[in-house]
Amino acid sequence: MTQGGKPSKSEISRRKAWIFSQADRPGLADLFAGGLRGRAFRRYWVTDNFWNGVNLLGFFGMKLLPMDVCSAIGARLGLFAIPRFYKAGEKRARDTIRQLCPEKTAEEQDALFRENCRMQGRLMTEFSVVNRIAKHPERITLHGIDIIDKAVREGPTIIVSMHLGNWEIGPILLQRINVSPHSFYLPPNGRAKAWIAERVRRKAGLQFLPPGFQGVRPAMKILKNGGVINAFCDEGFGGVIRGPLFGREPHMEGNLALVVRLARATGATICPWYNLRTEGFRFVGYALPAIKLPHEETPGARTVDDILLLNAALEPVVRAHLDQWYYLDNALRRR
Repeated sequence: MTQGGKPSKSEISRRKAWIFSQADRPGLADLFAGGLRGRAFRRYWVTDNFWNGVNLLGFFGMKLLPMDVCSAIGARLGLFAIPRFYKAGEKRARDTIRQLCPEKTAEEQDALFRENCRMQGRLMTEFSVVNRIAKHPERITLHGIDIIDKAVREGPTIIVSMHLGNWEIGPILLQRINVSPHSFYLPPNGRAKAWIAERVRRKAGLQFLPPGFQGVRPAMKILKNGGVINAFCDEGFGGVIRGPLFGREPHMEGNLALVVRLARATGATICPWYNLRTEGFRFVGYALPAIKLPHEETPGARTVDDILLLNAALEPVVRAHLDQWYYLDNALRRR
């Protein structure tokens, strides 16, 4: 252990090279093969297509509604559906709330969970109308976006967003300072959901980097050329929270480590920011102070300190707004 009880770089788990791959589309040979291959064929061509149709119908149907109505319907759907049809997620969310908010009464913890259900529902239906907010600047109040503007003008910048409020408005807000970042993009499960997400985000001005290991080299190239990328360091993977750390030891498996490594390799400034929902489909955005990583004597000597420095900027924000945090339904990492 290093002084102060922090693990050294050699003591924390190393980041594994995660390579994204999509499953092959099953063909007729799979149907006639039976067994697992036959079930995969029926799931892909029958079950999945049913839900693809439902998702597309919902997406285009919601487009006919005013923004606030669309958001309000989502809130009701989330509160109705999550406790009934997502029991595993509810259990993880309630466990996470108990661990992070021991000072709250049982009634307060339940209220926090229910508000998070409403938020989750709003996010799903707001996909249909989110880009409309670009024509309604009165619905968004911004604080400190000049911090990001200054960093971008001075050199390579890593914008660190958070899954709070409705982060889909982020690219729209950055267009106010003529910034269109490249962002690591993992398509959601389901072909219709993936199509909808890509369509909405491209219209908002987002440019995509491949997910996982495949996106690291393009990101490095962009930053070394003085460009801008976007990453989320509050994340869940496989039902487990990778970031923020919430008192757990630093590790190399998430975007906290990826971002500080990219910043070290390119000299990029890290600019954390987030937005919060005020009421309905209205938001307030905040840019936090920019982070320039301190000098290190030898490469990698400050990796743990860098992770903790970035985490210290993000964790208090997430803790203060768990009701609006997307990954509340993930479990905390074990110590």
